[in-house]
Amino acid sequence: MSAQKNHSGPKRNGAPQAGQPRRTAVITGVTGQDGSYLAELLLAKGYEVVGVVRRTSHDSYERIGHLLDRLHIVPADLLDQHSLTAVVRDAKPHEVYNLAAQSFVPTSWTQPVLTGEFTALGVVRLLEAIRLAHPEARFYQASSSEMFGKATQTPQRESTPFYPRSPYGVAKVYGHWITVNYRESYGLYAVSGILFNHESPRRGLEFVTRKVSHGVARIVRGRMTELRLGNLDARRDWGFAGDYVDAMWRMLQRPEPVDYVIGTGEMHTVRELCEIAFGHAGLDWKQYVRVDPAFVRPAEVDLLQADAGKARQELGWRPTTSFAELVTMMVDADLERVK
Repeated sequence: MSAQKNHSGPKRNGAPQAGQPRRTAVITGVTGQDGSYLAELLLAKGYEVVGVVRRTSHDSYERIGHLLDRLHIVPADLLDQHSLTAVVRDAKPHEVYNLAAQSFVPTSWTQPVLTGEFTALGVVRLLEAIRLAHPEARFYQASSSEMFGKATQTPQRESTPFYPRSPYGVAKVYGHWITVNYRESYGLYAVSGILFNHESPRRGLEFVTRKVSHGVARIVRGRMTELRLGNLDARRDWGFAGDYVDAMWRMLQRPEPVDYVIGTGEMHTVRELCEIAFGHAGLDWKQYVRVDPAFVRPAEVDLLQADAGKARQELGWRPTTSFAELVTMMVDADLERVK
């Protein structure tokens, strides 16, 4: 698996000095792509990290296996208020990062109610846990560019109106506004990072970037002969997840709670993604990619592009990984996996 780039924030906000107590962070969704990179970042900064996991019939710790001896894993569920309140009460964290959700857009059409329970109401349950058990904690909500959906302006910035085009996007809008509401109603330090698409070798196989990189690897290894995709003209602002978790951390170090858009500002099509991924393996993508209507969304989001100027100016954040570097990193990791 490709190593995460080292991101060093301002020294005064880094590892605690001798004699200072360790800062504690709670991460929901710690077993996911973003959770694993964020856990690495916070551990490197000297935090004590509490990872919240759901009780399931199998342990899905693949992304955090190398961290398990340094993490505190605790069971809780975004559907269960009591379990969340108990975690916050026991950990008394300085920071809480809510990265857990039903996060796959196509699934939100087949499971819209479950998506609302996790991705929308799960946020208010966690905010309630903080309000009741430890209101001093600083809270980060993972908002999404999918909230812009059928965007009314391009590029999209913090002031761009939301127009979600999927049950997932609608649920994320609820999570975003309930975070604003708790900030303004109860004085909580609660912020949302409106993150555009961010990928890595740890991305789930259901997402198009990983579907392409894994497909390339399987074709190279003779395990597959074609790759079926949906809309090749869909344009997205894709960045590296390892860069984006650094932005999350920076948001919680500000004196006042403020929401930020995070993205590269560059747009690329799924077609470009295929060209780079297959080209990196010495293949012509046109010989292997087939458009399948089954993978086209009921309501497409055609164009998402971030204006992250506010984050650059106020957080000192900028992406360090280019689109081509990201795609080739993912292809190389999958070629190694599919050996």
